[in-house]
Amino acid sequence: MKNVKLDLLVFAAHPDDAELSCSGTIVSHIAKGKKVGIIDLTQGELGTRGTAHTRKQEAEEASRIMGLHLRQNLNFADGFFRNDKEHQLAIINKIREFQPEVVLTNAITDRHPDHAKAAELVRDACFLAGLLKIETDLPAYRPKHLYHFIQDRYITPDFVVDISDFWEIKKKAILAYKTQFNAPPNDSEPQTYISTPEFFEFIEARAKELGHQIGVKYGEGFTKTRMLGIENLWNLI
Repeated sequence: MKNVKLDLLVFAAHPDDAELSCSGTIVSHIAKGKKVGIIDLTQGELGTRGTAHTRKQEAEEASRIMGLHLRQNLNFADGFFRNDKEHQLAIINKIREFQPEVVLTNAITDRHPDHAKAAELVRDACFLAGLLKIETDLPAYRPKHLYHFIQDRYITPDFVVDISDFWEIKKKAILAYKTQFNAPPNDSEPQTYISTPEFFEFIEARAKELGHQIGVKYGEGFTKTRMLGIENLWNLI
């Protein structure tokens, strides 16, 4: 689907970043009637397991499970993209095309260097997208909010989203990446840090930990780029 106005747009360095870190939030907002899309920056082609082709197929299946309105890939070079004008303009064009009110993106610091690079790149592009003198085929537009999800390394969240009702869908979306996660011990490809059953247990434990902090079963945490404001104290969990 093209030329659709999105309410929420996720920029993720690699296919599966969004599923691991914010798919519960994605699905919960789709359930509320919001239009949500993901734009992966790379194909994850440097990953030890699988290929760019299998990752594409897995991303398509995960997108179906989540009920996304849109998913695209910018085909940046995995491991080697930079926060420079060329890459910023590619993201600026997507922001101006889909005009999301909220953008989610990678963790501000993490085990994989691409995550922090993506966080800075998307942060800068969100601001630059609102500048009138940066001329593209589309008019200037700046999202209202930018939030960073939390990935492998723990970061104290600024807020946590209750995903308790959507954990099972999140689990299915993650496990759609069959080459990447929960691989059997006799698998033909080499085991990696993320392919073992223990890693998936960690993902569930993290969701339970974050949910516990707000008094629910499962949660996803986010950090903010600016101070948050509220209108109604009764809307807080």
